[in-house]
Amino acid sequence: MFPRLLELGPITLHTYGLLLATAYLTSIMLASRLAAKEGVSADRVWDLGLVVIISALAGAKLLLVLTDLGGYWAQPSRLVSVEFWQAGGVYYGGFIGAVAGAALWVSRSPNLRFWTIADGAAPAIALGQSIGRLGCFAAGCDYGTATTLPWAVTFTSEYAHQHIGVPLNVALHPTQLYESGTTFLIFWILLGIYKKRRFTGQVFFSYLLLYGATRFGLEFFRGDLGRGFVFGGLLSTSQFISLLIVPVGIAGLIYFYNRPQVASRRV
Repeated sequence: MFPRLLELGPITLHTYGLLLATAYLTSIMLASRLAAKEGVSADRVWDLGLVVIISALAGAKLLLVLTDLGGYWAQPSRLVSVEFWQAGGVYYGGFIGAVAGAALWVSRSPNLRFWTIADGAAPAIALGQSIGRLGCFAAGCDYGTATTLPWAVTFTSEYAHQHIGVPLNVALHPTQLYESGTTFLIFWILLGIYKKRRFTGQVFFSYLLLYGATRFGLEFFRGDLGRGFVFGGLLSTSQFISLLIVPVGIAGLIYFYNRPQVASRRV
């Protein structure tokens, strides 16, 4: 792990922040290239990308608070703490926020079709996740449970322990790398679907299905307790959302498969 990339006096460049920014930029660049194939100008995609980034950050922070609402209610000062603003938030909150923000922005642009944009964005999202999870690994957040497997990782950074709470000198599942690897695989699968897609919405809803199922399974290896739990601790918040996301993905695939397709417009 390498939480701090560079320190210049009072200024610290965190590896997580750099990789998160890289993930966002890479995602937008890929989405703009795919959108260009549908006749959507790159400028429109970059404008939408800014909306998505703001919406994603807001959604991620909001779900972070909701997963520990009692704690934040008891200590509202945590909302202005350095740890709160350094934390990336909860991915699903960011994803839902990004989709909502994008839908609102596209609704004000009558020449754009949301599902066409969403299909191009899906592989980009998966690629961005793969890069972003490397940042999580560098920071020590979203760590795994203890294990004796030969590929276990052991964190030793006192800085990360103080700011993230990752256990030190304990062999853990490298859950960040698990998700980075699986989302990179999902990226390639979605790219293949995109090139041969038979109907609008196929790529986006395939992402919901693939990532929802993957995330549900990966949560069993997570050891951080700050991600929230439901049903008395039976499921994590992300597992619960995954149980909702997967059937939405299946339903979306069925619906759009049977829906008459409309040609996209150039903008």
